[in-house]
Amino acid sequence: MKPVRISAVSYLNSVPFVSGLKGEDFAGQVELSLDNPAECAEKLLSGKVDIGLVPVAILSKIAEYQIVGDYCIGATGPVSSVMLYSEVPLTEIKTIELDYQSRTSVNLARVLTKFYWKINPSFLNAAEGYETQLTGDHAGVVIGDRTFALNNKYKYTYDLSKEWYEFTGLPFVFACWVSLKPVSRDFEQKFNLALKSGLSQIPGLAADLQKTGIFQTDILQYFTHYIQYELSDEKRKGLTTFLNYLKQL
Repeated sequence: MKPVRISAVSYLNSVPFVSGLKGEDFAGQVELSLDNPAECAEKLLSGKVDIGLVPVAILSKIAEYQIVGDYCIGATGPVSSVMLYSEVPLTEIKTIELDYQSRTSVNLARVLTKFYWKINPSFLNAAEGYETQLTGDHAGVVIGDRTFALNNKYKYTYDLSKEWYEFTGLPFVFACWVSLKPVSRDFEQKFNLALKSGLSQIPGLAADLQKTGIFQTDILQYFTHYIQYELSDEKRKGLTTFLNYLKQL
């Protein structure tokens, strides 16, 4: 049987998923690559992979797709790694640089600016290294592991997931597992079990990663307090609400 090609996000938040997919009971059935969110989306849309942990914003551009399994990258309230950084308050921001690594987070920023914060900044596509060069009324959306070293750098810090929750009262889904073609129930069950296995390893994974000193955050707290992995009914409702807002941009 030909391995199922899967693209997973290379950020810290997907480490439990990756660990499960690499488990000996499942690894031989898949061909796994690790990519940033934008690359995951590109690989899925171009047919380079069969399943991708993709930014949910791309779902608004896909006619037919299947959400695979019961897990996601989500949060209820603060997520700690999808941030808007600024030297001035929201009402004084004139331009916002948008992270080039994810469509969902930058679209979340657009939704919040228009419908919640009710401000009208200009948006710029960011270049590599922008996250350390934000000055004056020039703010930036930064996602992923780079945020851990930035939270004390800028005067104003806005957690976009927290802002979404205060706006809607709903969780936010940043990424979910998606296929453009139907996936068999048998494979989906095995896929779910692999992801569940990875999540069960969180305490050990967090302890091992903490010892490396690579990530400037409490990893166990990040995995268990900020990131929520179950794609619950409330998260599905939050996802639908977000996609509806995207249509109005």
